[in-house]
Amino acid sequence: MLEMAALFVVALHIQSVQPVFHTLEFIHIASFQIPNFPEFLSVGYVDGVPITHYDSKSRKLSPKQDWVNKITAHDPDYWRRDTEVCIVNQHVYKDNIEIVNERFNQSGGVHTFQRMYGCGWDDETGEVDGWRHEAYDGEDFLSLDFKQWRWIAFKPQALVTKHKWEQQLDFEYDKYYFTKTCPDFLKMHLSNGKDFLTRTVLPRLSLLQKRSWSPVTCHATGFYPRDAILFWKKDGQKVSLGVEREETLPNHDGTFQVAAHLRAADPSARYECVFQLAGVPDDIVVPLDHRVLLSNERIEAEERRKTALAVAVPLAVLVAVVIVAAIVYKWRKAKYVPVVLHAEATELDSQESPPQANILPQSVAERDVVPIE
Repeated sequence: MLEMAALFVVALHIQSVQPVFHTLEFIHIASFQIPNFPEFLSVGYVDGVPITHYDSKSRKLSPKQDWVNKITAHDPDYWRRDTEVCIVNQHVYKDNIEIVNERFNQSGGVHTFQRMYGCGWDDETGEVDGWRHEAYDGEDFLSLDFKQWRWIAFKPQALVTKHKWEQQLDFEYDKYYFTKTCPDFLKMHLSNGKDFLTRTVLPRLSLLQKRSWSPVTCHATGFYPRDAILFWKKDGQKVSLGVEREETLPNHDGTFQVAAHLRAADPSARYECVFQLAGVPDDIVVPLDHRVLLSNERIEAEERRKTALAVAVPLAVLVAVVIVAAIVYKWRKAKYVPVVLHAEATELDSQESPPQANILPQSVAERDVVPIE
């Protein structure tokens, strides 16, 4: 996502202990009147790494990692079939926005409807977990209670859907999906992508500051696995007050990034940015040195220097060309001298029959097709 100059660069690939708790998760986003954003977007993740992508512009479900294609060895028709599922989802989610829009007595404007669902598997204990959340305009709308098997409504406008789903939908299918279907697909992906998912990649660390009075940001990017801690130390002690840590975010290449902001620094103290990665025994430490701190002011000064140099060099070349031309003319040598300047279609209402036991379902991208209404 962000490309930043590195003060400390390490890019090592070594084997580490495989994370104990694994996850398979899908995120669907339907949008209305958001410029340059698809009306429907679906992304799948394994352990936080993007594995599948569909959007309403391409209208095609595609893998985000090469090893994800190995799924066709078990299911040759996977990509075609689940593309069709995503196309159905696209229409269903558009209807969901209209339904919820009416419940909030809204008309027009920018809106989103989101669904996040998936499962987790502990490879030591064998325990599984599941979750499903619905959101409207970025705020919680509905959530499935995996332990109590009931729907939780976060808004009065969600009560209609809560009651219909609890009366009409079969929780046995949900139980089967979250305890069997989803974990089975998760284990399949973990097996297919073992080399990729069990690797360790250390980060590039950068110290940045917009202005001399702005917070100092320690930015770590390009690391894997996701389990990492980034924090500041003052005179050897971890700093809590005055430090803001951002959420860990995925990069397009399957690695992650995170940042920690130091809001105020004591000039007499010694500060260090510390990065700890799961499976790696040694910390990566970058001392705060204002002489090498990247800032907008320093970058702007460098840009001014480059601009001046970019103008001065062609000008010097031009002067040299003029002098050479004058000499050539003076010597009356009329010769030219060339000079080169350089998915889940779930409307909030229908019902699907539970899959037969011990048979891998045809699709994992969408567990049911239920409208909100």
